[in-house]
Amino acid sequence: MDWLQVVVLAVVQGISEFLPVSSSAHLILVPVLTEWQDQGLAFDVALHLGSLSAVIIYFRQEIGKMITSSLAALSGKGINEDARLAFWVTIATIPVGLTGLLLHDAISGYMRSTLIIGISLISFGLLLGYADWRKRGTRSEYQLCLKDVLIIGVAQALALIPGTSRSGITITAALMVGMSREGAARFSFLLSIPVIVLAGGLEAVGLFKSPQSIDWVAMLAGTLISGLSAYLCIHYFLVVIKKLGMQPFVVYRVLFGAWLLWFFHF
Repeated sequence: MDWLQVVVLAVVQGISEFLPVSSSAHLILVPVLTEWQDQGLAFDVALHLGSLSAVIIYFRQEIGKMITSSLAALSGKGINEDARLAFWVTIATIPVGLTGLLLHDAISGYMRSTLIIGISLISFGLLLGYADWRKRGTRSEYQLCLKDVLIIGVAQALALIPGTSRSGITITAALMVGMSREGAARFSFLLSIPVIVLAGGLEAVGLFKSPQSIDWVAMLAGTLISGLSAYLCIHYFLVVIKKLGMQPFVVYRVLFGAWLLWFFHF
């Protein structure tokens, strides 16, 4: 890969991983608008590592409290809000983990079409707009109950449909159960940690089975650029939604989805 390809792919992955706009929809444009060859599994793993590092660093204090409190709870010292939040993140990850293992081949083989991506961008984008406009509440990620977590977890499994957006559908479900914009976004970002680990793990397994050579310089650069862009994305997204809400992303999704349908199918 040349350096332009490394930078573009890393920035696209880092930003679209956490914005409610679908990373799969954006990454499909790269081979369409350029003549670049496929970047390979090794670079995909590097990009996921960058995104994972960004969210862990950004929420390092919360994650540290969650781990410490969880260990204390396991030793019989009681369950506080941080231990409970760690438990909710684990529970909400189960549906997408099981669905991914069972339907991974079918989804990657039959559903990665521009028609499905375009329809998903528009339909789930409108659902996000409705949830933000009519259903949002004031609860934070520390005020969830089991029913809320199960709803968000099942919704997260829908993110396996290309064009849905993992962050978009989890934020939508969180708003639907009465969370605030900031609480919904923060919980969605915490949920991304085990999901990225699972997705990166599957790619790493494929990498070990692949005979392809690895460009370690490009891998390191991709990890750093993806991580930096993802970190900045998380920070500014939380700032933007306080002032503007989710509606700008809804408008973008609808326009982008309509363009994909027009460009590829009309």
